[in-house]
Amino acid sequence: MANINVTIRMDEDIKHQADDLFSDLGMSLSGAITIFIKQAIRQQAIPFAIARDVPNQETLEAIEEVQRLKNDPAKKTYDSFNEILKKLDSEI
Repeated sequence: MANINVTIRMDEDIKHQADDLFSDLGMSLSGAITIFIKQAIRQQAIPFAIARDVPNQETLEAIEEVQRLKNDPAKKTYDSFNEILKKLDSEI
């Protein structure tokens, strides 16, 4: 079977991370892409789930808490972390 060249574009940092990963796994980026394509052909689909990141319940509650705190007119705010540390030191 004859080989052909395929050109793709990707972020340089992602490519370096992929090269490192696949090198550790004993293959090249080209080999990894070939495996992906063979699996896609075999399954007649993307060979992994593609889904939106949906926050879990704990994360949703944390987001709601932040929103409540942001809307609380009685809450004290600070301009810097050092200001918070000074406040804590004064209370000890």
